[in-house]
Amino acid sequence: QVQLVESGGGLVQAGHSLRLSCAASGRTFSNYAMGWFRQAPGKEREFVAAITWRIGNTYYPDSVKGRFTISRDSAKNTVYLQMNSLKPEDTAVYYCAADSGLSTIATITSPTRYDYWGQGTQVTVSS
Repeated sequence: QVQLVESGGGLVQAGHSLRLSCAASGRTFSNYAMGWFRQAPGKEREFVAAITWRIGNTYYPDSVKGRFTISRDSAKNTVYLQMNSLKPEDTAVYYCAADSGLSTIATITSPTRYDYWGQGTQVTVSS
């Protein structure tokens, strides 16, 4: 079992930055990947970023590439999402997710591969 708690969301003006944190506890040593997803009102859940825990390979969609950076601190069991040059369209509830470490055919960008989810943190970007 893995428990995830997000923090760092808030209200920010367009063009500014926020850093989200995801504190993980439990069997984190069993995780292969952790990711960030977001969901805006009336929209489907959207992939934002992912990182492999052991090596640190990162993955981003084109919508955030060059603006967002995912990272992890193994000693603190924490994953971060640094969000720069924020746009109003980035407004959403952001969720941290972790997989079980088991083999899966699901791509790292798919929410279906992830077994554990945080409660979400609201990010609002004003124009």
